[in-house]
Amino acid sequence: MLHRLRSVLVRPGRDRLSGRVEVDETDIGGEEAGLPGGRAHGKKVLTGIAVEILEPKGFGRCRMRPLADASAASLHPFVTDFVTPGATVITDGWSGDCGLDQLGDVHQRRSQRAARVGSEDAEDLLPGVHRVASLAKRWLLGTHQGAVDRAHLASDLNEFVFRFNRRRSLRRGMVFYRVLELAVVHEPVRDKDLVAAQRPRTVPPTSPKARGHPTSLERPPADRPWRNSS
Repeated sequence: MLHRLRSVLVRPGRDRLSGRVEVDETDIGGEEAGLPGGRAHGKKVLTGIAVEILEPKGFGRCRMRPLADASAASLHPFVTDFVTPGATVITDGWSGDCGLDQLGDVHQRRSQRAARVGSEDAEDLLPGVHRVASLAKRWLLGTHQGAVDRAHLASDLNEFVFRFNRRRSLRRGMVFYRVLELAVVHEPVRDKDLVAAQRPRTVPPTSPKARGHPTSLERPPADRPWRNSS
């Protein structure tokens, strides 16, 4: 039932982020021995994050989605799907972010290397993305005990985004009402839609034998003593 509710937490035709939007990527997953760090993923899942920046301070809505890689072929569709054209997109100096201004957005690049040279904290360049990434990882660690399946990570992130975007809701009952409302709007969810990977059976099922009534409903044999008695 929890998987069914997670599958309907994205409202059809929801509004895209607008204004000033920070966009970056993060790796979700535990530390692995032998990996040098940086962009060496291993079993980790690269996840795109977009966060609205409010004026004079504060964060608005966010969007998160697993990415295939950090190339422009993956990052540009992420920005196109979640950010309104004409918004100001703030990114770091990664080469995969180049060309966002050609999509109709105002692109501002903040180089982490330049910040380190100037003795500045690189975490302050994209505070919204880093805050959401930390909260999401802490939420996954507390709710799922760190056991996050790559196949179901997208639905888990949808649940986090749903909770984060309604964190200022004054009536918690309205959040539950929105979940029920989304469940009614969406199409029916079947079990086969929730299974991420079909596992073949080790032993193929055998066909049933001749059909009929169960043994308990069959008539007793005619040679029973109480049947022959007059």
